[in-house]
Amino acid sequence: MADNNRGGSSTNEITYYLNVENAKILAFCIVCGFVMYHGVLHLKYGNDSCKWLLSDGRFPGYNTWQPYGCMMHKYTKIHARRCMHYIYYWGEQNHITFLGDSRIRQLYFEFVNLLSLKRVDEHKAHQNLHFEDKKISVTADFLWHPMVNSSMYDVYKNWLMAEKSSRPNLLITGSATWSIKQFNASEEAVKNFELNLTMILPYILKLKDSTQIIWMLQDPVDESKLYPNRSMITNQQVDAYNKMAIDILGGSEAKLWSSSRLVAQGIHDNSVLDGLHISKSALQLDLQMLLNMYCNDHMNHNDGTCCRVPDSVTSIQIITAAFFLVCLLSAIAMFLYRRKIRRNGSKARAADTGIRNGRSYITSKDKTWPDTVYEIMVCLGKLGLIMAYTFLCDRTNFFMKENKYYTHVNFLLPFAYLMILGFFFTENTDQTQVLHRDQTDEWKGWMQLVIMIYHLTGASKVLPIYMHIRVLVSAYLFLTGYGHFSYFWNKTDYSVQRYCQVMFRLNFLVVVLCFVMNRPYQFYYFVPLVSFWFTVVYLTMAIWPRISAASCDGSNLHYLYMVIKFIILTTVITLFFMSEVLFEKVFLMRPIKALFVRSDDSLHEWRFRWALDRYSVVYGMVFAFGYHLLLKKGIIADNHNKSLFSTGITLSLTVLGFIGLGSYALFSFMCKNKSECNDTHSYLVALPLISYVTVRNLVGWVRTRYSSFFAWFGKISLELFIAQYHIWLAADTYGVLVLMPTYPVLNVIVTSFIFICASHEISKITAVLTNYLVPKEGKALLRNCIVFFMIMLPVSISKGVLTF
Repeated sequence: MADNNRGGSSTNEITYYLNVENAKILAFCIVCGFVMYHGVLHLKYGNDSCKWLLSDGRFPGYNTWQPYGCMMHKYTKIHARRCMHYIYYWGEQNHITFLGDSRIRQLYFEFVNLLSLKRVDEHKAHQNLHFEDKKISVTADFLWHPMVNSSMYDVYKNWLMAEKSSRPNLLITGSATWSIKQFNASEEAVKNFELNLTMILPYILKLKDSTQIIWMLQDPVDESKLYPNRSMITNQQVDAYNKMAIDILGGSEAKLWSSSRLVAQGIHDNSVLDGLHISKSALQLDLQMLLNMYCNDHMNHNDGTCCRVPDSVTSIQIITAAFFLVCLLSAIAMFLYRRKIRRNGSKARAADTGIRNGRSYITSKDKTWPDTVYEIMVCLGKLGLIMAYTFLCDRTNFFMKENKYYTHVNFLLPFAYLMILGFFFTENTDQTQVLHRDQTDEWKGWMQLVIMIYHLTGASKVLPIYMHIRVLVSAYLFLTGYGHFSYFWNKTDYSVQRYCQVMFRLNFLVVVLCFVMNRPYQFYYFVPLVSFWFTVVYLTMAIWPRISAASCDGSNLHYLYMVIKFIILTTVITLFFMSEVLFEKVFLMRPIKALFVRSDDSLHEWRFRWALDRYSVVYGMVFAFGYHLLLKKGIIADNHNKSLFSTGITLSLTVLGFIGLGSYALFSFMCKNKSECNDTHSYLVALPLISYVTVRNLVGWVRTRYSSFFAWFGKISLELFIAQYHIWLAADTYGVLVLMPTYPVLNVIVTSFIFICASHEISKITAVLTNYLVPKEGKALLRNCIVFFMIMLPVSISKGVLTF
C-alpha cells in the first residue's frame, strides 16, 4: 500500500511540473535565449540580408536553393520587366554591366534573355555586347575583360572620370580562369592578379556612391571534363584566386558573391560538357539571386525578404506599443506593491484568486476594483509581450525567414505522426449527443493541425490537398452554422450581450494584430468570414418570427416558418453571388468597406472567400434543424451510448458515409484546375461534411470516444489559425520563421512549441478580458462600446474610412 502511495505521489509530482503554465514559462525563456542569440549574431555579423543572400545557403531539395536566413522570390519575365520599370519610374536608372570572362558572359545572356521579349542568341565572340529595352528603360552591357590587368584598370578609371549618369548602377564582375590558362597556372600570375586587383581597389572605393559592385567568386571546375588545353585550370588554382580576391576585397565596398559557388557545387546538372562553364540550372539560380538582390526592395513580393528593408513603423503602431508598455509596467508595479503588502501581513487578496486554467471562478462582481484593474493590466501586459515577439518575428529582420519547400514526404510525414499521436490519446467521454462538445473540439483540433501542416509545407500547389483543405475550412463554417443555430434554438438568447461576446472572442486577437502589424482586417480572412456568417445566423434567428424549440412546441407551423427562413436566406445568398454589382454596392459602402477590402482597396479576396463557402453555414443550420426535428419526433435518440439506428440501418448509412467521403476525394483528383474545382466546391462540400458526421456519430462506441489530444488543440483552434500568420510562419504566411538556421527540423519543433504556448495564453487572455470588456450589464456594455468607438474614430479618420 505504501508503494502504491509512493508511486501515486511521484506521478502527481511529475504532472504538477509538467503542465501548460510551466511550458509557457519555458517558452518565454527560450524566446529570451533566442533574442540574445540573434542579437549577438547581428552585432558580430550584421543583419544585412543581402550579405546572407550572396554568401551562404543550402539545397533543401532537388535543385532548389534556399539562401541563408532570408526568402528568395522567383522572378519570371513579367516580374523582372516590372521591376526594371518600377525602378526607372521612381527616378533611378537601370544600367547594369557585366565585366569579365566567358562565365560572366553566360550570366549576361541569362539576364538579357529573361528581360528581352525576343530570344537573344548566345555566342562566344570575345567582344563587348550591348542590350537596351526602352520600354522598361534598361541597359545591359557585357565588357570582355577576362583578366584583371591594365585594360580592366582603364575601365574603372574611365568610369570614375565620367559623369555619374553614364556609370553603371550595378556591376557584376569576376575573373580567374583565363589568367590560369594564359600563364599556365604559374605563381607569378597569382601575384600579378593580386597586384592588379589591389590597384583597382581605390577605384572601387571611389565608385561606391554611384555603382554597386559585386565580385563573383569563381565556381569550381570539373577537372575530368576539361579540354587538354585547359588542364591547368584546377580547383586548387581556382581556390587560390578566390582566396586572393577575398583577402583584397573582403573589407571593401565591393560585395563578394560566394553563394554562386555553393550553387555550382551542389547542383545536379550534367549539361555542361567542357567542365569549365556554368550549367544552365546553376545560371538560373544565380540570376534569381541577382534579381532578388537588385529588385526586392523596390517590389512588393511577400515571398522575397532578401535585400528588402522592413516596412517603416507607423504612428498607430508606436501608440499601440506605448499602450502595451504602460500596461506591462503597471502590472509589474502593482505586482511588486501587492507582494510588499503580503509580506507585511496584509490580508489583501491575491490577484490571481479564482483563476484556474483560464477560467474565472470568481466573477467580476465579487472582486474589488484594485483586483479587477490588476487582472486586466496583467492580461494586457502578457498580451503586449506576445505582440512584441510577433512584431519582432514578422516586421523586422531580427529573426530569419525561409521559403516554404513542398515534397510529399514533408507533408505526409508530420500528418501521419500527428494522426497516430491523436489516436493514441483516444478516450471515452460522458457526452453522447451528436456532435457533442468533445467531438467538435476534436474535429476543430485535427483540422487545425492539418491546416498548419498545409501552410508550413506550401502544399497549396498540390490540387487534391488544396481541395481537401478547402473542405476543412468549410467544416469550420459548417460547425459555426450548426453550433450557433443549436444555441439560439435551445436557449432563445438573442441579446446584444450574447452577440457582442461572440464577436469579441472572434475578433479580439485580429483587431490587436491589425494595430500591431499594420495589416487590414481582411488580411486575416478567416475571422471576417466567421464573424460575417455568425451575424447572418444571428439575424436569421433573431428576426421575426423567432423560431425555437419552445415555439415549435406551441405550434407545428413554426417548423414551416423555419423552412421559409432557410429558403429566403439561400435565395439572398444566391442573388449576391449572381450579381457582382449588388455584391459590390453592399460591401463597398462606407464605413463597412474597410472591413472587406485588402490594402490595395480590392474586394476580390473577400468575394472569392465568401463565394467559396457561401452555403456552408446554411448546410450547418439545416443539418442542426433536421437533427433537432428528428430528436423532437422521436425518430432518433442520442441520450445513450448505443447506435442511433438498428444495426442494419446504421451499417448501411455508415457505408454510404464512407462512399461520400471517397467520392469527394475522387472528385478532388479528377478536377483539372483550381478554378474548376472552386466553382463546384460550394455545392459538393455538403457531401463530405454530412458523410463525416454520419460516420462519426451513427455508431455508439464511435460517437462516445474522442481524442483528448486533438480536442486540446480544438479549444484554441481560432488562436492557432490566426497566430500562425506571424509567429510560426513568416512574411505574412509566405515563408517560415527561422530561429535555428541550418537545423530545419529542430527549428520547426522549437517554433511550434513557442507558437502553441503563445496561442494558448492568448486564448486564456481573451476569455478573461471578455468577462470585463463585454459585461452582461447593459449600461456597462454600452459604456465600453462607446469607448471602443471613440478609440476607433481617429484611427478610421486617419485611414480614410469615414471619407465619402
